Amino acid sequence: MPPQTHPDPHAPAVPLAWRAAFSSPEGRWLALGAALAALAFVGLGAASHWWPEQALTLAAMSGLNLIIGRAAGMAYGYANGLDHLPVIACNVLVESVQVLVIYPLFVLSCRQWLLPPWLAVALARLRTSAESSHAAVRRFGMAGLFVFVFMPFWMTGPVVGSIMGYLLGLRNRTTLVVVLAGTYLAIGVYALFLDEVDAWASAYGQYAAFLALVVLAALAMLVQRWRAPARLPVDKTRR
Repeated sequence: MPPQTHPDPHAPAVPLAWRAAFSSPEGRWLALGAALAALAFVGLGAASHWWPEQALTLAAMSGLNLIIGRAAGMAYGYANGLDHLPVIACNVLVESVQVLVIYPLFVLSCRQWLLPPWLAVALARLRTSAESSHAAVRRFGMAGLFVFVFMPFWMTGPVVGSIMGYLLGLRNRTTLVVVLAGTYLAIGVYALFLDEVDAWASAYGQYAAFLALVVLAALAMLVQRWRAPARLPVDKTRR
């Protein structure tokens, strides 16, 4: 008989935790979001060989969406001559990936799935933002959540909306359907509006509309930080 081995009792803990997480519905949504993000990077890298300028614009538009918001990202795309299809498709993909990655991570963290400290802090901030508007949305349920995601106000994006859906007690699938439907409709409306604004503002310069939106976003961020309450740590005892 082979000699009996005594494996380290701590070694299986991480693989089992990851396996359990990805076998859950939240883990499958997270895997889908990660796969979409990987495909987007591969597609962008491949496109850069044939259409380098357009690929660079799409990359910059995606980064602006993540850092500042969809209005700035879409305005930048139109300012660089992109049509409706690439602008809408790019922003739909970026915001879908945001929701499909961050929402499952938030749910798993609430169920005591260990995350890196920097990620736990970021999720705690998102929860604070969602809780600040929770009472106003709660009375209208799914309709209130849809309007919250659709309306073009600061900190009413799909990520905060998805976390609010969790705080409202909605099922995962219901939350994702409502949030993504509101997001896609908002992107379509933004596309029509920003295309007209860019055409009008182009008389003042190629990036006039984009710069104006960046200034407005910066002012909104300052107001948000000024009005923000003291941030509390994430309560991991829920559920």
